[in-house]
Amino acid sequence: MRKDIDIPQVKNVTVAIARKKDELNNTGWKVYLINQNQVDIENTLVTSKGYGQKNGEEQKTSVLRHFLETVEANGTALIESIQPEVFHLNNEYWVSYYIGGELFDKRFVFVPESISEKNLTFIKELEMDGILHS
Repeated sequence: MRKDIDIPQVKNVTVAIARKKDELNNTGWKVYLINQNQVDIENTLVTSKGYGQKNGEEQKTSVLRHFLETVEANGTALIESIQPEVFHLNNEYWVSYYIGGELFDKRFVFVPESISEKNLTFIKELEMDGILHS
């Protein structure tokens, strides 16, 4: 039965959206996976999509899938770029990975308008300003 299934709790793995400036001072937004565990995470699959409404009309983005073979202990990995044109949507990242043969997964959702200049904080793991999912 469902109650007999042990679902491990995701700890020390999160998603961040960070603002990065290039050498020409152009700003781009990137999505990162942060592994704060003392062990590597393996065979990570990240599914991303956006959904919501604008002016009363349903909107959604394409579903993208990303595979990260290994994210090192206390490391980070780039997932994808994200455009400001979708910040008004729910931006969902479903992350599944293995630690020692055990499967973990969690859904991270950045709600509409949460990705904005006013919500930026310094993310030490990335050494950039961004929005860290809590």
